[in-house]
Amino acid sequence: MDPVIIVGAGPVGLSLALSLARLNVPSVVLDETTGQEDTRPARTAVLRQDTAAFVGRLGCADTLETAGTRWTAWRTMRRRRLLERVEFAPHTPAASASPVHLPQHALTRALRAALADEELAEIVTSSRLAELEQDEHGVGAHTRGPNGTWWRGSYLVGCDGPRSTVRKLLDIRFPGRTAVERHAVAALRTELPWPGEALLHRSPPRHGGGPGGEVSARPLADGIWRLDWLLPPGRDLVTPDALVARIRDSLAGWTTEAAEPGDESDPAFGRGHGGQVPPYELLDTGVHTVHHRLARSWRQGRAFLAGDAAHLLGALGTQGLDEGLRDAENLSWKLGLAWHHGASEMLLDSYQAERRGAVAARLRAADQALPLLRDGGATRWRTVLPGAARGHSTLLTDGHLGRGQLGAPPVYARSPLAPPADQVVGAPVGTLPGAPVTDVAVTAADGSVVRLRDRLGRGLLVVLVAPGTGVWDRRHWRSAGLMPQLTSAVDALPMRSEVLVTEAYPGAAAHTVLLVRPDGHLVTALPGVRPAELYACADAVRGGAEGVRGAESGGSTGLSGASGGSEGAGPAVDPVGTAMLHSEGD
Repeated sequence: MDPVIIVGAGPVGLSLALSLARLNVPSVVLDETTGQEDTRPARTAVLRQDTAAFVGRLGCADTLETAGTRWTAWRTMRRRRLLERVEFAPHTPAASASPVHLPQHALTRALRAALADEELAEIVTSSRLAELEQDEHGVGAHTRGPNGTWWRGSYLVGCDGPRSTVRKLLDIRFPGRTAVERHAVAALRTELPWPGEALLHRSPPRHGGGPGGEVSARPLADGIWRLDWLLPPGRDLVTPDALVARIRDSLAGWTTEAAEPGDESDPAFGRGHGGQVPPYELLDTGVHTVHHRLARSWRQGRAFLAGDAAHLLGALGTQGLDEGLRDAENLSWKLGLAWHHGASEMLLDSYQAERRGAVAARLRAADQALPLLRDGGATRWRTVLPGAARGHSTLLTDGHLGRGQLGAPPVYARSPLAPPADQVVGAPVGTLPGAPVTDVAVTAADGSVVRLRDRLGRGLLVVLVAPGTGVWDRRHWRSAGLMPQLTSAVDALPMRSEVLVTEAYPGAAAHTVLLVRPDGHLVTALPGVRPAELYACADAVRGGAEGVRGAESGGSTGLSGASGGSEGAGPAVDPVGTAMLHSEGD
């Protein structure tokens, strides 16, 4: 089989290549740059629990710890009043609820370093995609530049950003809205009154307190902070002098408020500086413009879109990179099955159904919330609905912390890969089918105790809830209780699977069996060991036996040309609707 061609060497493309390598799938990453990542302290990434765990499994756990910061708390203020403070307990599993905040260049370099050690992956720099062709056996890609040539691949994934060449060559439209929000951004080294805590300050007094005024401060490693100011609508330039004035105004305002008697009851504020601007070192600045766009189709034959090539979002605290990494995790295990064993159209189409549907729901939620939070309507609402300001600020907090409709990991409740309801009798647990599983401690076959998320990515996980397993003799644990029957049932499944045992799972009774997809989403929970139902669920996850092709043979990456037309994927249904995504241009 030919390798998978990945166009684009940003975090999404590199993560996809690493994830495929762990599934023994070769890939070629076409990078139109020279491979040198610019150091931009003001360009940072906020990774939620699930995406941070995904990146950590790819070999970047050390970078997340050294270059990343987990906040001790998140506070939301309006004018001089603290509306909400969310604490993240240190040195406990609950600490993982805090996002990981790190410079994007540090993440990209860590991914490149991990990929350099992979024999199954290759990055080809200075390679700009110029042509793309498909036939029923594979994809041909022609690149220009010093390394320009023809590449032959089994599949191709466009991870090449908002102006995606892959998307344009496939003639896929990219409707949406431009400049939904604009933010001035600065990275600086200083001391603020709440060490280790992040802040969202709405209508700060020193900015006039008007509706729509907003500034956030998020700590990074080495005493660095990223500050973001929401800019008023329009395209007015932000001059260096104006940006410095914003920095000084915000720093002086926060330290003044920290010293006020009304805030002395809040120990996290610390001592103030009497209204003076604290010392700071300005490291980087910029203006970040948020667009909302969603590609009409994410799959066309053997070509796929992922990351910013498929979607743009980021208003109200949502994180586009989170969604791009979820694209990579969702697509990688499906391409792994397709590369090794062939795949049904249902399995390949499920990538678009699940991921496009999830991002569309996120965009829809943001589009509905924006008028209430940004046009000043909240002032009128507060006269009718007491507490509306707190509700709106909580909505923003949800976006920043990865909660609720704006930020929580997606639930694939209507996935094409869900098991047939007439063949499976589910057991009640605290996780809905299609939702991410809880990261409980599990015992593996070798007797080691690890986190459930640490075992994701290579195949199905079959988890038996068995209270008291902590006292089992681990040398004989596979012969204890229900394990022989469960092991026999798992050995017969049509997908690579691993048996794990846990002492407890939220909402699950003893002897419950959970089936977990490679990307960590729950397939179902069964009341005991039921071999026929387990098989039906595993068969559904791989897209069903019908239509699965045998693994195709093919040459290695080379200079052979590709011919033939595109293999259509059928008309795409836009789950968002044209009310929001009205502009068809790029």
